[in-house]
Amino acid sequence: MNKEPETHLAQPPDGSAGRPGTLIFISLFAVFSVFLLTQMGSETRYIETAKLAEQPRFWPAVGVFAMMGFGLAHLALSWRRQSGWAATEVLNWLRAIEYLAWFMIYVVVVPVLGYLTLTIIFTVLLALRQGYRDVRQLFAAAFLGLAIVLVFKTGLSVKIPGGAVYEYLPSSLRSFMIINF
Repeated sequence: MNKEPETHLAQPPDGSAGRPGTLIFISLFAVFSVFLLTQMGSETRYIETAKLAEQPRFWPAVGVFAMMGFGLAHLALSWRRQSGWAATEVLNWLRAIEYLAWFMIYVVVVPVLGYLTLTIIFTVLLALRQGYRDVRQLFAAAFLGLAIVLVFKTGLSVKIPGGAVYEYLPSSLRSFMIINF
């Protein structure tokens, strides 16, 4: 009695993949292709004396019309097979924006606190965000931050501006920190 493992996604009767986000992705694709079609006149040009296949607008138009046609056809076929609204799928996609926000905050704060300090703080904060609570795991995250700084700033000589906080250090230590960390 071998039973096949159950999946969390219901498969349509025709055997095609009916993933929750398919309809949303196809809709965005179709809207984008219609947008590209609306830009065709201003982004390409038509030359009166050129043959059809030599027109600068011809091949981009073929590509965009094909993209739009196939996208709309796929949308129409998928609309019938879709088994419900995929709001949870969209929320899963939007969760990735959180990490974009983390990165943007990191980029903005590096010139203030410095690369070393902020990298260690952020690796520990991200470890906490991912659910790591053990002290050893947090020290490992801090060590990872230090290793990242050593590899990029010292090892690869990546030019990253020194933090404004370094201005409060004694001059010899300040120079060392700005050059190496």
